[in-house]
Formats: sequence, C-alpha cells, structure tokens
Amino acid sequence: MTGNIDTREQHPKNTPARTRFFTPAVITLIATSFMLGISEFIMVGILPRIAHGLHVSEVTVGNLVSLFAVAYAPATPIGSALSARFPRFATHMILIAVFLTGNILCLIAPNYPILLIARIMIALVSGTTVAVSMTYAPDVASASNRTRFIAWVFSGFSIASVVGVPIGTWIAETFGWRAAFALIVALTIILMLAMLAVLPRNSHPMAIGFLPQFRLFADRRIRLGVFAVLFGAAASYVFYTYLTPILRDEIGVPQRFVSIGLMMFGAACLCSNLYSGRLANRGTGVAPLARIRPIYLIHALLLCLLAFAGLLPFAGALLLIMLGLFMYLQNSSSQVLYMDVAAQAHPGSMNLAASLNSMSFNIGIALGSAVGGIVNDHLGLTWLGPFGAVFALLAALTVSGLHPTEAELGK
Repeated sequence: MTGNIDTREQHPKNTPARTRFFTPAVITLIATSFMLGISEFIMVGILPRIAHGLHVSEVTVGNLVSLFAVAYAPATPIGSALSARFPRFATHMILIAVFLTGNILCLIAPNYPILLIARIMIALVSGTTVAVSMTYAPDVASASNRTRFIAWVFSGFSIASVVGVPIGTWIAETFGWRAAFALIVALTIILMLAMLAVLPRNSHPMAIGFLPQFRLFADRRIRLGVFAVLFGAAASYVFYTYLTPILRDEIGVPQRFVSIGLMMFGAACLCSNLYSGRLANRGTGVAPLARIRPIYLIHALLLCLLAFAGLLPFAGALLLIMLGLFMYLQNSSSQVLYMDVAAQAHPGSMNLAASLNSMSFNIGIALGSAVGGIVNDHLGLTWLGPFGAVFALLAALTVSGLHPTEAELGK
C-alpha cells in the first residue's frame, strides 16, 4: 500500500527537508490547498451573481455549500482509505484531474442541476486530496517542522480566502461569475505542471486492509476530536455561508467594496490558521485540543454579539474580523490529536487519520450552512450569530471530555 504518513521515518541529514522549510515541494502542496480553498469558498463571494445568472434564489445557491460538504464528508475517509492501496503520486494526479474536470463543468454549466453535479464531483475528491497532501510530510519536512507543515497546508485555504476569493469575486463582478471558474481552471493546470516537476514519487507501504483501518473510530479520543471540529466548524459556517449578504445588508458595505471586506476577513482567517500551529505545539496527543476550550467559549460570546452588528456598522465590521481570527484555531491541534493517537494505537490507519480533520470540518460546514439557511429563511441574518454560538458551546463541552496525560501536557 502507498500514501501513508509515517511520522517515524528519518530523513538523511543533508536532505532539503532538513535545511529549509519552504522547498518547491512544500510550496506546491500549499498551493494545492490554495486551489481547493478557492474552489470551495468561491461560492461565498459570487453567490448573488450565480443566483441572478441562473435565475434561482440566493438560498438555493447557498445550499450548494451544504451539499458540497455532504458529499465531501463521507467521500473523504473512504477515498483516503482506498488511496492507501495505490501509488501515491499517481493517485494525487488523478484526484487533481477530477478536480479540474469539475471546475470546467462549473465554467460551462447552463443551469443549476449541472452546477450541482459539478460541485459534487469536486467535493468527492477534495478531502482525499488534502489527506494525500498530508502524507508527504515525512518526505518534505523534518519532524521538528511537523506542526508548521500542518498549519501551512491548512493555511492554503486561508490564503485562498485572503487572495483568491476576493479576486474571484472581483472578476465575477467585472466579467461575470463564469470568469471566476475560468481562473480556477487556468491555475489548476499550472498546479498540475508544478506537481509533475517537484513532488516526490516514493510511497510508504503498510500491510493493512481497507476495513481494518476504520477501527480508528472505536477510539474515544478520535471520536471526541471529530465532534469538537464538527461543532467548531458549524459555529462559523452558520454565518460564514452568508458573509456577503451580512456585509451588504447588516453592516451596510456597498456592493463594490464587498470584495475588500472578504479580503480583510480572509486575512484574519489566515492569521487564525497560522496561529493554530503555535497552539498545536502546546503538548502532544489530545493536549493541544483540550487546551483550547476557553477559545470555544470566547468564540460563542463573539457570535452572540454578531446579532447587534447592524446597530454599529463599524463595530460590526471589527467583530467580523475577530470572528475570522477564531475560525480556524482548532485546525492544527485536532490534526495533532488524530495523527498522534493513530501513531500510538492504530499505526495502520495513518492515511485515514490524515483525512479526519477535513471530514469532520466539512460535516460541520454542512450542518452549519444548513442551519444558517433555515435561520436566514425564517428569522433573518440577525439571528445567524446566536445560533452559531450554540455550536461553539457544544465544541467546548466536547473537548471537556479529553483528558491529557502528564506526558502529553509536556510535564
């Protein structure tokens, strides 16, 4: 089998992974997450344009976010477990080729059903692509740079929010929403050429079948980690799915400046992802995630305050930036939990463990955006924050069940 992470693998002393972090391979893997992030999050910025162009409601287009995550969540662990049975590099290239095909379909989609099929096609391969990217860790980064590598791969999504999504939104407003997907198609082709040039071709076989890998879910620590990320993501996506309407209708940002607002929010998300790497260094195993319980509680308070954002627009804008700073703080800590627990108790499931953060986060996206759609339909944008706060409190309650050992705490 191939494509499995083995954090115990040693590098030769003089390999590039030992001498510097931002090698061409690492940059290409970050760029892969960047492309996946643009494709996934672009809907937030161009949602009104698509709704107008296809003659459907904004809520109907917003449902694409939920449906994307519904397809993403089950496909990620299944695809990641299956990918362990095939050559890693070839599997990676095939996944990106399917991703490219899905975005070409988005570009030419004549109606909503075709766009839906295209989005589901992209969702089916996106999570597995992230998991396979993680499996390059022992080949492109030293053990001391593990949490840094994790944080930067996840940060590719935030960089997409900072740069890709606002630019895509501007392109959609200037040239039409299809032009945004044309940009994604062009950049994906460039990415595939870079992958061919710099990614290592080696693989790491592990002698375990498909079904035995799923014994990982029998571990209570893994289940608590999954639910914590699920609730944490749902807390943010109740409002994030409708970030453009919130900026436009609640905060009062003119339509021509919405892309700037999205860029500022994305910058906060990037800081959130990068700082999550520092939080993940506070111990090993379950300790880093257990230690962020106060962060979930503060997040809940900020989400409740979002209900009053329309009263003081400037304060509301600052509040949105603060929410962006909290959006991804759990990412690296949860990934450390999955990988360390798997390495300790389920070494044959490392490839599957690499996929759990993407899986659980996207279940949270599906749940949060679905709840957000219902709340927006029946109560309006004002109530999105308080409903998100409920999920943040559930995340805090979940991590309360994690009990790190003294060794994990670093004592």
